[in-house]
Amino acid sequence: MAAKEQGGRMVVVSTDVLPEIVLKVLDAKRMKARGEVSSSAEACRAVGISRSAYYKYKDCVWVYEEQLQNSIISLYLILRDEKGVLSSIIKGLYELNMNILTVNQNIPVDGVASVTVSCRFEKGTLEAGAVKTALSRINGVVDVKIISGE
Repeated sequence: MAAKEQGGRMVVVSTDVLPEIVLKVLDAKRMKARGEVSSSAEACRAVGISRSAYYKYKDCVWVYEEQLQNSIISLYLILRDEKGVLSSIIKGLYELNMNILTVNQNIPVDGVASVTVSCRFEKGTLEAGAVKTALSRINGVVDVKIISGE
């Protein structure tokens, strides 16, 4: 009987059962991505692993953001072409404790510009309707629509 090849399959595994080396590689990758270290060698020294171990695993392991804890919402807004309106939207989203993922603003036409914004927030902390209501109250906002999300 021939053995089945397992290479390339993706699985989700709790960090509770992962070998320490895998967790350290994840830490090194995070440090490097955030600019806390300037090189892979420096990241390896910081977490206490060899560079060979790092290079063995670095392209095979990454952190999976738990979708059960986070929600993503996409908004479509019509904003007046006035100074500071988009900044007020960004400030409003910050005050709602939302992490902005994307912002796309079109060139204003007829005194208004359309903007799409995608944000992430922790489930259970905020309802999409509350976001729409809060942003609608900002001076210069003509319309807010939820185009995806909860």
